[in-house]
Amino acid sequence: MMRVLYLASQSPRRRQLLDQIGVAHELLLPAADEDSEALEAVEPGEAPRAYCERVTAAKLDAALARQLARGLPAGPVLCADTTVAAGDLILGKPADAADVARMLGLLSGRTHEVITAVTVADATQRFSAVSVSQVRFAALSAEQIDRYIASREPFGKAGAYAIQSQAAAWIVNIAGSYSGIMGLPLFETASLLSKFGYEF
Repeated sequence: MMRVLYLASQSPRRRQLLDQIGVAHELLLPAADEDSEALEAVEPGEAPRAYCERVTAAKLDAALARQLARGLPAGPVLCADTTVAAGDLILGKPADAADVARMLGLLSGRTHEVITAVTVADATQRFSAVSVSQVRFAALSAEQIDRYIASREPFGKAGAYAIQSQAAAWIVNIAGSYSGIMGLPLFETASLLSKFGYEF
């Protein structure tokens, strides 16, 4: 019988993507007294890919400690983090409407990278993978950006947009993994989970 997979993520999209490939899972979320946002602070001079990998590893360490502290049954834990990068600039979750406008202004009419790191571990083994995709936006007007801000969709999203939202109307092309841009690259995730006995 397959051990339970713990998903240490609050993202409904990651849950949806695991469901898509038939992987049953349980959430392993931080307690109210855990400062999970502190793990996402950018270190000075940190490159986007290095940042994404470091944050994912830190989230996994915290989740494994949480699993142990709560006395949960053994089972692999999956963590992921998605970073949007305009050149060397890391675009995190926007603080407010002005921050959304700043980020979308940076993405307007150019190609940016979406990096998603995935790590799966249990008490004895740990494996990681990274998906890097390129996304090209059309040039955006101030009115388009204002309408998107009014929709409230940009908030809580790295880079101030989600590919499965209204912003898809602005995406000229992508090169890479659509599911990776959503937040969980399914090819890489399935490859990692196969090391823990999952079959696809």
